Amino acid sequence: MNILITGIHGFVGSNLVAYLKGKHTIYGLDIVSPEKDGVEKTFSWADLENGSIPQIDAIIHLAGKAHDTKNKAEADVYFKINTGLTQTIYDYFLASQAKKFIFFSTAKAAADKVDGILTEDVVPTPVGPYGESKIKAEEYILSKDLAADKQFYILRPCMIHGPGNKGNLNLLYSVVRKGIPWPLGAFDNLRTFTSVENICFAVQGLITKDIASGIYNMGDDEPISTNELIAIICESMGKKPHIWKINKSFMTGMAKFCGFLHLPLNPERLRKLTENYVASNAKIKSALGIDCFPIDPRTGLKSTLQSFR
Repeated sequence: MNILITGIHGFVGSNLVAYLKGKHTIYGLDIVSPEKDGVEKTFSWADLENGSIPQIDAIIHLAGKAHDTKNKAEADVYFKINTGLTQTIYDYFLASQAKKFIFFSTAKAAADKVDGILTEDVVPTPVGPYGESKIKAEEYILSKDLAADKQFYILRPCMIHGPGNKGNLNLLYSVVRKGIPWPLGAFDNLRTFTSVENICFAVQGLITKDIASGIYNMGDDEPISTNELIAIICESMGKKPHIWKINKSFMTGMAKFCGFLHLPLNPERLRKLTENYVASNAKIKSALGIDCFPIDPRTGLKSTLQSFR
């Protein structure tokens, strides 16, 4: 198959190319176009209009503005990129001969906080421009009439990790590596992570199998607590975990103070590290015809941590 991947130089894009090369012919669409191993050619967004992109069988739309935990990005930037670019590439898909379209949304488009287990039938309640811009993109896709021979898939992954990841997991790893005790042990939470290897597996299934269009949560098979995550990080370093159960109210106040000083532990990051956020992946596993994903969450996390070293 000829596959066009937007945002091909990003974290997920780079992992997808490594996974899909040799199986398909891959083209890129990005704001920069250096050569990339496994990619036939990378085009610019302007090339969508000049007809230089060859015939494509499937489009994987990754390009987007990531969540800014430092709250520095203007809201209109999220909507210009996350919503606007999605509208542009989806219109191209509808007019093209491509049969499959995969849009990478986010679990945060469905719910900023989760009570119980998040499923695909939840009424979306995003909070902030990141989730709101993603749900607007989803709504645009859902609003368009689709030809009978075309299919779309909206993926809502929880926190993605893997080789090359530079998000909160990397920050957490750096804290533990310095020997700093983990002070948030009192927040006994559970959250769903998503191994990038499982994402690649799911994408391969979606583009090669006859699967119904729709919205699909994406996550590993079991949730993991942050305290267990700390233990896994320490194990990867050969260290003994030091987990302090400091009063929750005190740590919440400390995060506000650190946020005021623009230090790494701000209220948003504290919430992301300690919240309960469990999502069901039953729908996508049923669609793919599998009982479990190939990478279990602990193995996936250990692989990510090894890459940090």
